[in-house]
Amino acid sequence: MCGIAGFVSFDGLPADAPDTAIRMRDILTHRGPDEAGLFVDARAALAHRRLSIVDLSSGHQPLANENGRVQVVYNGEIYNHAEVRRELESHGHRYRTRSDTETIVHAYEQWGDACVERFRGMFAFALWDSRRGRLLLVRDRLGVKPLYWAQVGSTLLFASEIKALLASGLVTTSPNLAALPELLSTRYVSGEDTMFVGIRKLLPGHRLVFEQGRATVQEWWDVPAGRRNGIRASGDLAAGADPVVRFRELLEEAVRLRLMADVPLGMFLSGGIDSSAIAALMARQVGRPIKTFSVGFEEQAFNELGYARDVARAIGAEPHEIVIDDEDFFGALPRLIWHEDEPIAHPSSVPLYFVSKLAREHVTVVLTGEGSDELLAGYGKYPRIALNWRAGTVYQRMLPKALRGAVANALLPTLPPRARRLATRSFLAMDRTPAAMFLDNFAAIRLGDQRALLAAGLQSGIDARAYGESIARFEKPPAGSSLLTRLLYADMKTYLVELLMKQDQMSMAASIESRVPFLDHKLVEYAWTLPDSWKLSRWTTKRVLREAMKGVLPEAILTRPKMGFPVPFSRWTRERWLGPIRDVLLDRRTRERGVIEPRAVERLLEDHASASTDGWDRIWMLLNLELWFRTFIDGSGIQSLSAPSPALARPAHEADVAAGAAADQPAA
Repeated sequence: MCGIAGFVSFDGLPADAPDTAIRMRDILTHRGPDEAGLFVDARAALAHRRLSIVDLSSGHQPLANENGRVQVVYNGEIYNHAEVRRELESHGHRYRTRSDTETIVHAYEQWGDACVERFRGMFAFALWDSRRGRLLLVRDRLGVKPLYWAQVGSTLLFASEIKALLASGLVTTSPNLAALPELLSTRYVSGEDTMFVGIRKLLPGHRLVFEQGRATVQEWWDVPAGRRNGIRASGDLAAGADPVVRFRELLEEAVRLRLMADVPLGMFLSGGIDSSAIAALMARQVGRPIKTFSVGFEEQAFNELGYARDVARAIGAEPHEIVIDDEDFFGALPRLIWHEDEPIAHPSSVPLYFVSKLAREHVTVVLTGEGSDELLAGYGKYPRIALNWRAGTVYQRMLPKALRGAVANALLPTLPPRARRLATRSFLAMDRTPAAMFLDNFAAIRLGDQRALLAAGLQSGIDARAYGESIARFEKPPAGSSLLTRLLYADMKTYLVELLMKQDQMSMAASIESRVPFLDHKLVEYAWTLPDSWKLSRWTTKRVLREAMKGVLPEAILTRPKMGFPVPFSRWTRERWLGPIRDVLLDRRTRERGVIEPRAVERLLEDHASASTDGWDRIWMLLNLELWFRTFIDGSGIQSLSAPSPALARPAHEADVAAGAAADQPAA
């Protein structure tokens, strides 16, 4: 794992280019504390920070081909590099190192831009072909490794993190206010855009070529949505292989490949089925007790450590734990916003950072269970959406829209509070559209609330700007694709990209590499050929994984309800931390910024404090947004929250527990 940065100018570099590249490089020291490298010629500057994982003695970067005309800086791991190396050597290429980095330059010499199609792994790299005056940027298929870029005149800049682009002094720090509706509803900015005007993501499975002062972006891989392999829903052997057996074989192979390292490895273990499955398969392949790392909160209602201990005991692991409290959480939050470059989507990023710090004391690489939910329909929202969609179809046929509105207005006020909350998020109160049922229904700040909370000048076109990119992804699979296929495709192209960025930034903040076996592209491609019922079977999620792990994991882990890494943010913000958050959201600087409507925010805080509503998700997003403004746009640096009031002795009640359990689900 590393950090890369640099720039290329068609008009040639200025004299201070090395100093600029070093500033960009060294702000990423947390990504690579072991070494620093730099290459500069007349038109290109490539910089690198290294976290040594493979070929510790000679895998230095930037790395060149034999004649020095091709230079590469690279972040990630190519797990099949030994296999590709043998093929390249058969074509006459000669290696000087054992590193997977060198495979990139020789593969480019042999196959050009198509070299990436032969790589199996996670990677983001920049390759400078000086003879052709050509820069190639590539990001891996699923987006496990991040890569950002910006073009200023005839200069193209790139980096692993946005802060490195800003450190160049060539890119302005202007907020992308047009992205606010999407950020506040979905929690992230999908597509190429970021929260900074002019700074873009290179999307997963895409490559960028910069030559003659022009940048061209193309997709080189996509999820095979709509393709089926002939396996019937009953799970018979129509395709010649039992899908459960084949899925497990591919998952075992994905785990084995990710054990490639010359440094110690461990496992992030929550006790859920995803991380438990990876840990169990890893333990079988390593042949010695693996080190597992888990995090929990002092509040027992939000603590999954018991499940993690059960799994560690069952697989003979060496467990390590950390317990954090509210002061740890809020003390770290502002610094982590700096690490993430944009407002943090989920409270779980904070405990992820703490468990990464714990792991770094023992290992340099960890495996994680990320990606299974989006691949195999693991979230509880999927069966709920399917049920709502079917019921809504019948309801629309039975009643015209005006009459449906009258029924909702008459019925909903008569229901008990809990039933009323559920009904307002059902076909009884929602239009049968993807925007309503799939997106706004599970938003952090729903569109109606945004209209109240945002300043009047920012309300124009909220609906289209909030969900346009997600709807485009939902509609992309071919005609005849199922509802579940469309939901999963949209989530893999939007929500999963955000989760992977969180995983990368929080682990790299502690200088640790994280690997995700569930997102091995061979496994992903196979899973996409399975019928829907192997993913979601009535209310059973991730069916093929549960079947594959029978006899490997304890039954209690296979059947336990999903908690989704709960964080007691709702409780904390009703008690000790209400005052500090009020100080941020309602002080003079925030009011004068002109982004929020102060009176509406004040009402939100009051209603949340009195428990007349649970506004944790809206408060979380607004707090992160304002801290982000202060850190990056105001140029105030890493912020700190004022000291909280003394702790109050008040037990968590059911509403708090439910809110916390929802705090890290894509479903609200």
